[in-house]
Amino acid sequence: MQIVQQILFVLISAIAIWLFTKKVKEISRNIKLGRDEDFSDRKGERWKNVLLLAFGQKKMFRNPLVAVMHFFVYAGFIIINIEVLEIVLDGIFGTHRLFAAPLRAFYTFLINAFEILAVLVILACAIFLVRRNIIKLRRFISKDLDGWPRSDANYILITEIILMLLFLTLNTTDRSLQLQAHEHYADTGDFVVSGLFSSSLTSISSSNLVIIERAAWWLHIIGIYAFLNYLPYSKHLHIILAFPNAYYARLEPKGEMKNMAAVQKEVLYAMQPDQAPADAAPPANFGAKDVFDLSWRNLLDAYSCTECGRCSAACPATQTGKALSPRKIMMDTRDRAEEVGRNINANKDKIAIGFKDDGKKLLHNYITVEELRACTTCNACVEECPVSISPLEIILELRRSLVMEESNAPQEWNAMFSNVENNFAPWKFSPDERDKWTQDV
Repeated sequence: MQIVQQILFVLISAIAIWLFTKKVKEISRNIKLGRDEDFSDRKGERWKNVLLLAFGQKKMFRNPLVAVMHFFVYAGFIIINIEVLEIVLDGIFGTHRLFAAPLRAFYTFLINAFEILAVLVILACAIFLVRRNIIKLRRFISKDLDGWPRSDANYILITEIILMLLFLTLNTTDRSLQLQAHEHYADTGDFVVSGLFSSSLTSISSSNLVIIERAAWWLHIIGIYAFLNYLPYSKHLHIILAFPNAYYARLEPKGEMKNMAAVQKEVLYAMQPDQAPADAAPPANFGAKDVFDLSWRNLLDAYSCTECGRCSAACPATQTGKALSPRKIMMDTRDRAEEVGRNINANKDKIAIGFKDDGKKLLHNYITVEELRACTTCNACVEECPVSISPLEIILELRRSLVMEESNAPQEWNAMFSNVENNFAPWKFSPDERDKWTQDV
């Protein structure tokens, strides 16, 4: 029977890891659909961002109470799942609490810490559920989250509560079996939380306790594997991608816009025609119409989005009722990348490049002109994001395409563009007459 359980465990583990790896490869490919961009500079500052923003969650501590609760959930996820290593090895080798004997007192310390964290995770997740579904904070009831995104957050919180309860149930029944001197359950002593309840279960027969303990053990590891494979389809993928996203965050001063080299050259050649090369090739395109035109860094941003809504809560356009929501910009970009990925999967054996034109673009089909024009480029969304995502970059690239590729701009803008082109300034004065206004001062 033990051999059968080991084989079953290895089989389930292999399937779970294979499915997760397959999806991760798809996401990696989707991110690489974007333009190449170099982020190999200033490595010291980048690692500092990883430590402060991803590990330390520096920006979250602007609201200390929420930050502490989020840290409990985050730490619980990272630290408690170290115990999964023991569960996996026990499942493979048919052992029970493999690390207990060699680690001794340190093992008790670790499990005690895990149990305290488990209780804190349960409390924090319960409070977050209340905030989302009963108190209904404004950023959690936005229409951006209608449908799947709203349910996704609740599913994750409920799953974490269940996993932590299974972990505590596993330890409680395990200790009860130890108190009954059941074989295969070596004495580890009481743990800080489960020890409070284990003695009350000793009246239950050993056979029933074993069933409960084994059920909790199997459900816990299957739940972990299910959670692992749910992550790539969930906003909680940021648990993993927050680290590379923090590393590759832009280090330029906040609000600094990135000029297009091709446009800068055109201006230079217009002012100094003698420097223009005779065979200069025109740029392929200006700005971005679809995910292929964005940087891979922009697509990594989209997949790293936590959908927390802090960007939209800080956005003056969103708060004054405009169509723009920075959170929706990131969600739409990720949805379009996923749609392109599914298209490639469906056509990879039919077309050399894989992607079959579906007649859709990120611009217009997902993100509208009205949304883009509402942006004031104030950079509040970038400043507020806990993991340094930049919706502004995507907005600017799409607006560049609108203006420079489609000549689609408000009339007021066109008048300014015309003045800049003809008079080298936004005003309708020739360069020779630009100072005439001073004569009446």
